[in-house]
Amino acid sequence: MSRLYSDIINQRSSTGRGSIDVTHSRSKFDVQTVDFWYPGKQALFNISLTIPERSVLALIGPSGCGKSTFLRLLNRMNDLIDGAKHNGKINLDGKEIYGTDVNLVDLRRRVGMVFQKSNPFPKSIYENIVYGPRVAGVRDRSKLDYTVERCLKQAALWPEVKDRLHDSALDLSGGQQQRLCIARSLATDPEVLLMDEPASALDPQSTSRIEDLIFELKKDYTIVIVTHNMQQAARVSDSTAFFYEGKLIETGPTDHIFTRPTVKQTEDYITGRFG
Repeated sequence: MSRLYSDIINQRSSTGRGSIDVTHSRSKFDVQTVDFWYPGKQALFNISLTIPERSVLALIGPSGCGKSTFLRLLNRMNDLIDGAKHNGKINLDGKEIYGTDVNLVDLRRRVGMVFQKSNPFPKSIYENIVYGPRVAGVRDRSKLDYTVERCLKQAALWPEVKDRLHDSALDLSGGQQQRLCIARSLATDPEVLLMDEPASALDPQSTSRIEDLIFELKKDYTIVIVTHNMQQAARVSDSTAFFYEGKLIETGPTDHIFTRPTVKQTEDYITGRFG
């Protein structure tokens, strides 16, 4: 395997950011033999995967392999697609999220999502953060103020915007907008954050800040991130799942996947032989 990934793994450990031992972590999501179809096309085949609590899982694989489709299954975003269907089970804290008694609003509160392209509302920074709590019925101004400060601090954005909370969110830089979207997701007190290539449109400095943020957030949240950047996956994740043509080829601790993969196809993808 490439020495590059060994160096990244070793550097993480030397800076106190080594991967946690996911083999002994409590399960947050338990995915059991899931298939998924878009109208006229099967996109996922027999996916079984455990996502440990308070850790970072990276989903890797070439474009069109099913990573984002799988990610959107975890908060039922694919329900919005006419004709889409699935079978199998997806349990969150032991409860099937596709059960008939599941409240979708509550599920999506618990499982927040950050998209590839930052999408702040055309409102002030303050109003972006309090949007979710207000929808949930929070009206107390002191509680809203506290939520804004808490979430912006968690997203490492507070020092940059604390004096301009009522300015338009659209005036922020691309990296700031993405961190604002993360802060907005945190305002509903989620347990899980789904991130679909959150740094792919950002410059290296902004990308580094997002990666630092992911490391801090995993202390309190379960994070699942889709990324095409193999070095990023090696830097930020505790476990990695490699998808190819809708199938889960291999999953395991990140240091194992990147330095001692079991499947030759995984090694070929990580080392750039295809993809």
